[in-house]
Amino acid sequence: MTTPEILKDATAKAAHGADAELTKKVAGIIEDIEQRGEVAVRELSETFDNWAPESFRLSEAEIEQIVSGVDPQTLDDIRFAQQQIRTFAEAQLASMQPVEVETLPGVTLGHTHIPVQSVGAYVPGGRYPMVASAHMSVLTAKVAGVPRVAACTPPIGGEVPAETVAAMHLAGADEIYLLGGIQAVASLAVGTEFVDPVDFLVGPGNAFVAEAKRLLYGRVGIDLLAGPTETLLIADDTVDAEMCATDLLGQAEHGPTSPAVLVTTSRQLGLETIAEVDRQLETLPTADVASQAWADYGRVILCADNAEMLRVADDLAFEHVQVMTNDDDYFFNNMVNYGALFLGPMTNVSYGDKVIGTNHTLPTQKAARYTGGLWVGKFLKTCTYQRITNADSSAIIGEYCSRLCAIENFAGHKAQADIRVRRYGNGTADGAVADTGDVATEVTA
Repeated sequence: MTTPEILKDATAKAAHGADAELTKKVAGIIEDIEQRGEVAVRELSETFDNWAPESFRLSEAEIEQIVSGVDPQTLDDIRFAQQQIRTFAEAQLASMQPVEVETLPGVTLGHTHIPVQSVGAYVPGGRYPMVASAHMSVLTAKVAGVPRVAACTPPIGGEVPAETVAAMHLAGADEIYLLGGIQAVASLAVGTEFVDPVDFLVGPGNAFVAEAKRLLYGRVGIDLLAGPTETLLIADDTVDAEMCATDLLGQAEHGPTSPAVLVTTSRQLGLETIAEVDRQLETLPTADVASQAWADYGRVILCADNAEMLRVADDLAFEHVQVMTNDDDYFFNNMVNYGALFLGPMTNVSYGDKVIGTNHTLPTQKAARYTGGLWVGKFLKTCTYQRITNADSSAIIGEYCSRLCAIENFAGHKAQADIRVRRYGNGTADGAVADTGDVATEVTA
């Protein structure tokens, strides 16, 4: 096995885990909101977002007025994107069938899918108002059958982000709040005077939002812990440097700590892509962010063949993996660690981020080794049930259960089995308690 050659390496190491100072600060804010409620939320909102409205929740009349002021073409674009996401989410939902099986005569086991009853959806704002996150979280939850979705997004510069509000509304949000940051997700999780607590929190956000979700996990469910955006290109000489550089920078602009990596079997493509990235950064409007991400976290790795590229890619376990090679299906059929795959040069990560229909909330920081991203199934609880309608079967299972409980010294568990052996069976389990009128005596084999 050869060792890949590094044509460009990262100069910084990606952060992993929680920062102690960040944890302390976020925990303190959550505690303050728990203790002082809306008063604390208002102070935070005014401090960080210059926002102190009479009510954080938008009324139906306010929503209608905001949506009516959005450009009609933008509304059409939002509707198109949401239809793609709805279509795919509905197809995913249809794949999740209930199960029921008779394992012994009269013994029925099954599972059913129950929607989470309330969801808090956070849609980020700031430099990049993430309109698409409304589709990915609110709409997907509604397709799953969630009865109540409360959506939060921050004001931007003290103003209403009209397009984001429109997307939330069109996606089916039951409640819309103009509120951002820790104060938003904490309010949704613990409840305050103006919002009832939810059962499940979803949506991306900055480091403060991510840490708040981590600390609130357990009190509420969460979709996943999202770190900086990651993009990996697996490419060979079937694609050119211009496309590779464009796709790397298209994700590097997310933030200064966003890794963007090219893995290739072509030395020429690797070197030309490095040069092309530098050229494109001269004119890219978001170069201030993308250039830092590329300098600190950008990598170009030269491999001997497709098999070596596969090994490198699975080890990286990146959020986004774009495959542009002479055998894309090889990676589709063999790769096991990724958030989402983008196969062939005709698609790209931006399609997935905004419109094509798959969800853009995906695992980062190697979490793709053990989980996929947000999807309709995340909003469903798969719950099992059992029923016995045959007395003999109850007694047979009870005899086994009684002996197995005895091995583990669980006397109370054993008693649950024994009483059913006595009531429904003709004999007794080894060590079961036999009925002798008003007095129960221990029976041993």
